[in-house]
Amino acid sequence: KTSKIVIGQELVIKATDGEKKTAKAEKVKKATTKEKNDEEKTMTVTATAYTADCEGCSGITYTGVDLRNDRDAKVIAVDPSVIPLGSKVYVEGYGYAIAADIGGAIKGNKVDLHVPTTEEALDWGVRTVTLTIIE
Repeated sequence: KTSKIVIGQELVIKATDGEKKTAKAEKVKKATTKEKNDEEKTMTVTATAYTADCEGCSGITYTGVDLRNDRDAKVIAVDPSVIPLGSKVYVEGYGYAIAADIGGAIKGNKVDLHVPTTEEALDWGVRTVTLTIIE
Protein backbone atom coordinates (compact mmCIF):
# COMPACT_ATOMS: atom_id res chain seq x y z
CA LYS A 1 0.00 0.00 0.00
CA THR A 2 3.07 2.23 0.15
CA SER A 3 6.31 2.57 -1.78
CA LYS A 4 8.28 2.77 1.46
CA ILE A 5 10.04 -0.33 2.77
CA VAL A 6 11.44 -0.36 6.28
CA ILE A 7 14.28 -2.28 7.87
CA GLY A 8 13.39 -5.93 8.41
CA GLN A 9 10.40 -5.84 6.09
CA GLU A 10 10.35 -8.36 3.24
CA LEU A 11 9.66 -7.21 -0.30
CA VAL A 12 8.19 -9.73 -2.71
CA ILE A 13 8.63 -9.03 -6.41
CA LYS A 14 6.87 -11.10 -9.03
CA ALA A 15 9.01 -11.68 -12.11
CA THR A 16 7.43 -11.75 -15.58
CA ASP A 17 7.71 -15.55 -15.66
CA GLY A 18 5.57 -15.78 -12.50
CA GLU A 19 8.55 -16.64 -10.26
CA LYS A 20 8.60 -14.82 -6.92
CA LYS A 21 11.79 -13.11 -5.77
CA THR A 22 12.30 -11.76 -2.28
CA ALA A 23 14.63 -9.20 -0.85
CA LYS A 24 15.03 -8.17 2.76
CA ALA A 25 15.45 -4.49 3.51
CA GLU A 26 18.74 -3.70 5.22
CA LYS A 27 19.98 -0.63 6.97
CA VAL A 28 21.96 1.56 4.58
CA LYS A 29 24.70 3.76 5.98
CA LYS A 30 24.30 7.34 4.83
CA ALA A 31 27.42 9.20 3.76
CA THR A 32 28.35 12.13 5.97
CA THR A 33 30.48 15.13 5.15
CA LYS A 34 33.37 13.47 6.99
CA GLU A 35 33.04 10.35 4.83
CA LYS A 36 33.61 11.98 1.47
CA ASN A 37 34.66 8.83 -0.33
CA ASP A 38 35.27 5.14 0.13
CA GLU A 39 39.01 5.76 0.56
CA GLU A 40 38.58 7.81 3.74
CA LYS A 41 39.21 5.95 7.00
CA THR A 42 39.30 7.34 10.53
CA MET A 43 41.20 5.71 13.40
CA THR A 44 42.55 6.45 16.85
CA VAL A 45 46.35 6.47 17.04
CA THR A 46 49.11 7.14 19.54
CA ALA A 47 51.13 10.09 18.26
CA THR A 48 54.64 11.13 19.19
CA ALA A 49 56.80 13.75 17.49
CA TYR A 50 60.30 13.91 16.04
CA THR A 51 62.62 16.37 14.28
CA ALA A 52 65.14 16.10 11.47
CA ASP A 53 67.83 16.57 14.13
CA CYS A 54 66.98 13.51 16.23
CA GLU A 55 69.88 11.31 17.35
CA GLY A 56 70.60 8.69 14.72
CA CYS A 57 68.36 10.38 12.14
CA SER A 58 69.55 11.30 8.67
CA GLY A 59 66.89 13.98 8.17
CA ILE A 60 65.70 12.19 5.03
CA THR A 61 62.49 10.17 5.21
CA TYR A 62 62.03 6.61 3.96
CA THR A 63 60.41 8.00 0.80
CA GLY A 64 63.17 10.57 0.21
CA VAL A 65 61.72 13.79 1.68
CA ASP A 66 64.63 15.92 2.95
CA LEU A 67 63.36 17.37 6.22
CA ARG A 68 66.58 19.32 6.76
CA ASN A 69 65.66 21.53 3.80
CA ASP A 70 62.02 21.97 4.88
CA ARG A 71 61.74 22.11 8.66
CA ASP A 72 58.01 22.91 8.36
CA ALA A 73 57.17 19.86 6.22
CA LYS A 74 54.03 18.10 7.46
CA VAL A 75 55.26 14.51 7.33
CA ILE A 76 54.36 11.56 9.53
CA ALA A 77 56.06 8.23 10.09
CA VAL A 78 53.66 5.28 9.91
CA ASP A 79 53.40 1.51 9.91
CA PRO A 80 52.81 0.93 6.18
CA SER A 81 50.67 -2.12 6.92
CA VAL A 82 48.20 0.22 8.68
CA ILE A 83 48.61 3.49 6.76
CA PRO A 84 50.05 3.19 3.23
CA LEU A 85 53.11 5.31 2.46
CA GLY A 86 52.15 8.30 0.34
CA SER A 87 48.72 8.62 1.97
CA LYS A 88 47.38 12.08 2.66
CA VAL A 89 46.11 12.25 6.23
CA TYR A 90 44.54 14.64 8.69
CA VAL A 91 45.84 14.36 12.26
CA GLU A 92 43.88 16.00 15.07
CA GLY A 93 45.99 18.78 16.61
CA TYR A 94 48.63 18.59 13.84
CA GLY A 95 46.80 19.15 10.55
CA TYR A 96 47.15 17.72 7.07
CA ALA A 97 50.26 15.66 6.35
CA ILE A 98 51.78 13.02 4.10
CA ALA A 99 52.69 9.53 5.33
CA ALA A 100 56.26 9.61 4.04
CA ASP A 101 58.35 7.93 6.71
CA ILE A 102 58.60 4.74 8.77
CA GLY A 103 60.37 3.95 12.01
CA GLY A 104 61.47 0.96 14.03
CA ALA A 105 59.14 1.85 16.91
CA ILE A 106 56.20 2.75 14.65
CA LYS A 107 54.04 -0.37 14.74
CA GLY A 108 50.26 -0.69 14.51
CA ASN A 109 48.19 2.40 15.30
CA LYS A 110 51.18 4.55 16.21
CA VAL A 111 52.50 7.53 14.26
CA ASP A 112 55.42 9.92 14.64
CA LEU A 113 54.86 13.52 13.53
CA HIS A 114 57.64 15.65 12.10
CA VAL A 115 57.96 19.04 13.80
CA PRO A 116 60.55 21.79 13.21
CA THR A 117 62.28 21.81 16.62
CA THR A 118 63.19 19.52 19.49
CA GLU A 119 61.27 21.85 21.83
CA GLU A 120 58.08 21.30 19.78
CA ALA A 121 58.64 17.54 19.83
CA LEU A 122 58.99 17.59 23.61
CA ASP A 123 55.92 19.84 23.95
CA TRP A 124 53.88 17.39 21.84
CA GLY A 125 54.83 14.45 24.08
CA VAL A 126 52.65 11.38 23.61
CA ARG A 127 49.01 11.91 22.67
CA THR A 128 46.07 9.82 21.61
CA VAL A 129 44.51 11.51 18.56
CA THR A 130 42.13 10.86 15.71
CA LEU A 131 43.73 10.36 12.29
CA THR A 132 41.81 10.33 9.02
CA ILE A 133 43.29 8.87 5.86
CA ILE A 134 42.10 11.23 3.11
CA GLU A 135 43.47 9.29 0.12
